[in-house]
Amino acid sequence: MEYEPHIKTNNLNVYYEDHHVLKNITLAIPDKKITVIIGPSGCGKSTLLKVFNRLIDLDEGVKVSGEVLVDNENIFAKSIDISRIRKKMGLLLQKPFPLPMSIFDNVAYGPRIHGIKNRRELRKIVRKYLQAVNLWQEVKNRLRTPASKLSLGQQQRLCMARGLAVEPEIIMGDEPTASLDPLSSKFIETKLIELKKDYSIIVVTHGLRQARRIADYVGFIYLGELVEFGPASQVLENPREELTQKYIQGIIS
Repeated sequence: MEYEPHIKTNNLNVYYEDHHVLKNITLAIPDKKITVIIGPSGCGKSTLLKVFNRLIDLDEGVKVSGEVLVDNENIFAKSIDISRIRKKMGLLLQKPFPLPMSIFDNVAYGPRIHGIKNRRELRKIVRKYLQAVNLWQEVKNRLRTPASKLSLGQQQRLCMARGLAVEPEIIMGDEPTASLDPLSSKFIETKLIELKKDYSIIVVTHGLRQARRIADYVGFIYLGELVEFGPASQVLENPREELTQKYIQGIIS
């Protein structure tokens, strides 16, 4: 293996009652790279992200087997502190979901949960991460207004700032640009490329063009199975597996 893995799965299986969603997934997600997971709708891509941050626990009738290691720690061990695992993961969803509170309180929410109460320190954190997503200049005079008043593109940047404010190690995006206009989408892609110097990034997308723009590594999942994983140039331009070739060519979807 030519890279340092940040997340590893060994024979990961996920069942929703009788439905086998993920099947024997063995995967190593590299540190400080962008890994893009591609595949058709319903193949298990989003489920994989929910496993990584243990949000899968919130779904009824779910059974998980196998091993998931983050920093070589099994996140499904009985003794694990789930909140500590979730703190390592920043998540951007397909549609931005700002909390029903002010712009300031959205960014300050996570730090407050993790014990930061000092008002001056919170102000520094809010400014730092709004600046990190190029939102500070646009909102600095209306930090107390509802976050819901922002445009969709601004809301997604706010959600990114909120996720970064808890200082995660891993950023995950589940179709993070799907609901955005082209300009906002380009910003999110550019920011993810910039952030990979400090974070491991995992993005789920249907868009092969987006995968080509941002991916260092690509995994192709089909019907719950990991068909192929490797450097983006290899998987997208010269895939080894016939199924991957057919998906890239649009023969299967």
